[in-house]
Amino acid sequence: MSTKRDFYDILSVSKTASVDEIKKAYRKLAMQYHPDKNPGDKAAEAKFREATEAYEVLSDQTKRQKYDQYGHAGVHGQHGQHANMDDIFENFGDIFESFFGGQQGARKKSQRQASGPQPQRGHDLSQRIEITLKEAYLGCKKDVKIYHFEVCGGCKGSGCKDGTKPTICSTCHGAGSVVHQQGFFNFSQPCTKCRGQGATITSPCGECRGSMRTQKYETISINIPAGIYQGAELRVVGKGDAGVFGGPAGDLFVPVDITPDKVFHRREYDLVTTLTLTYPQLVLGCQIEIEHIDGTKELLKIPKGCAVGKEIIIAGKGFPQLRGGARGRFIIVTACDIPTKLDEESRSALLSFAEKLGNKSQGSSGIAGFFKKFLG
Repeated sequence: MSTKRDFYDILSVSKTASVDEIKKAYRKLAMQYHPDKNPGDKAAEAKFREATEAYEVLSDQTKRQKYDQYGHAGVHGQHGQHANMDDIFENFGDIFESFFGGQQGARKKSQRQASGPQPQRGHDLSQRIEITLKEAYLGCKKDVKIYHFEVCGGCKGSGCKDGTKPTICSTCHGAGSVVHQQGFFNFSQPCTKCRGQGATITSPCGECRGSMRTQKYETISINIPAGIYQGAELRVVGKGDAGVFGGPAGDLFVPVDITPDKVFHRREYDLVTTLTLTYPQLVLGCQIEIEHIDGTKELLKIPKGCAVGKEIIIAGKGFPQLRGGARGRFIIVTACDIPTKLDEESRSALLSFAEKLGNKSQGSSGIAGFFKKFLG
């Protein structure tokens, strides 16, 4: 006759208990008898194994049916085969991590890490550049000077003299971190001996002195796409600091600042400028040539009676969109040139014109009032 205790009795549940009830009962016992909470207590460890064995059978529908029908003989050889505590933690890690805050998982992760140094990616770098609005419209190339780490040419990034290799750290055994226990909680800290690298270099390269990298001052040509906007950030892959232990290099990020232009400004993807006309040009209409930001000429037709502040639009002459290929508009906003000095003949002519306008205007708030105020 088997001397094993009944699995239902071990977990203190009925034979009709649900899977959730079984799991809840096991969690309670696992918390009570967990080895991290009872270091060195063999009796507690035995109860922990016993509860785990019971849970392994009763939480599995097929094993539970065989157990209910044949008892321990029905599941003989199908449970209780964990060679050590680590096997239990491996198979039931989700149970333990849920009430140990992931600490058990952290311990197992550290134990499972491959021994030896792990590849580490290099740091990203950032370098701002400044361009003109015209350069933003047309696109351009800019040189950026950076000071960054590159893989050492002497040792090809190994950090070691020819014929030697890094030595696995004797403290962390290559994990790069050490797990400490405080009560039944575990926490991990970088290994102080190898500085988290997992290995030490006992015969360093004479060129980089074991750092695996050397600093270099480099000029990089950056392509600025047409249509770039203020604050945009370009990315140059692999031009940050070199990685260590074979890790990839970081990236270079290039934020773009655009200096204001005296004649043009940007409104989303539209290019906007102001065109100052004389009063007769606004009243009578005219044709006038205006220079675009790219140096080309545009012939504009100013309609008769054109108001100040009118927007004349030329489609497809604005900034190109970075995606899609469409372009914004070229917008010309009209303004009026008000002379500050007039000869007597011009002054008399304007006064006469103002009088004629005054006969058709209501009060002095119209254009006649403006001329009388300007000329008086």
